[in-house]
Amino acid sequence: MGSHGALKVVGRRLLQAAPVIVLATFIVFALLKLLPGDVAVTLAGDNASEERIAEIRRVYGLDRPFLAQYGAWLWNALHFDLSRSLLSGEQVLTSILRCFPNTLLIVGMALTLALATGIPLGVAAATRPDSFIDRTVMAIASLGIAVPNFWLAMILVSVFALKWNLFPATGTTAFSKSPTDAIYHATLPALALAAGGMAEVARQVRGSLLDILSSQHVRTLHAKGLSPQIILWKHGLKNVGVNLLTVTSLLANRMLAATVVVEAVFAIPGMGNLIVHAAIQRDFPVVQGVVLAMVIVVILVNLIADLLCAVVDPRVGR
Repeated sequence: MGSHGALKVVGRRLLQAAPVIVLATFIVFALLKLLPGDVAVTLAGDNASEERIAEIRRVYGLDRPFLAQYGAWLWNALHFDLSRSLLSGEQVLTSILRCFPNTLLIVGMALTLALATGIPLGVAAATRPDSFIDRTVMAIASLGIAVPNFWLAMILVSVFALKWNLFPATGTTAFSKSPTDAIYHATLPALALAAGGMAEVARQVRGSLLDILSSQHVRTLHAKGLSPQIILWKHGLKNVGVNLLTVTSLLANRMLAATVVVEAVFAIPGMGNLIVHAAIQRDFPVVQGVVLAMVIVVILVNLIADLLCAVVDPRVGR
């Protein structure tokens, strides 16, 4: 794919991203307003007077119309000002920059594990259809998809952390301070996230590769005397690339969402924990800031996947 094709893909995606960001943040802003309770009362305290509650509403702009509140937040967000937490007073952007690396490490490790195990399993199953290996891989894949992340996370904590004391049960370490310790703390959460991803990758690789290996084109290559290894690597896996990239981008987005429950189990100060605590406490600026960050990350992941797909198959960028 040339530079023109890359710019075309980027431009199209960016045009699609703007309304998605606005719609996502607007819906979350509206849903937060429907939650029971009053954040002004929470900030003022149980015994606060009506005058004090009204003053807090005025200071934080909570007395303004809904659309005016959202419009002001969106305008400030365009200038990289995500406001401050209503409860802690910390800049929302500062909270996000502190928590996001923890989530990114877990998702990155989980995605790597899913691809490193799922691709070989899918290839092994596709090259031996209806064999014992094929049935075993599909059984493992079905089990991996069926097991919930939070249940697997609790099992991993109970066995590998509490019983055998091989990994820490909670907490994390900044990657910048100690990469080894950070990976050590993130291993169990990454395994909890990777199980379903591994199963999905194995199933998708197997299905796509089976279709390719049973095609007329591949049968012709066999008839010409090409070895099965050459056919597999040069024709089979190469054609699986676009589908695998699409699955990988979807997995990355799904894992990003699943970190909410995994981080809760392992008490990891990541984006999932940040948004859950903020939603419970009705800390609107933090929730909006995290949602905006998550949407941008998802859009970037999809954009990178589209660019890579266009490199693998130039027809995608047309």
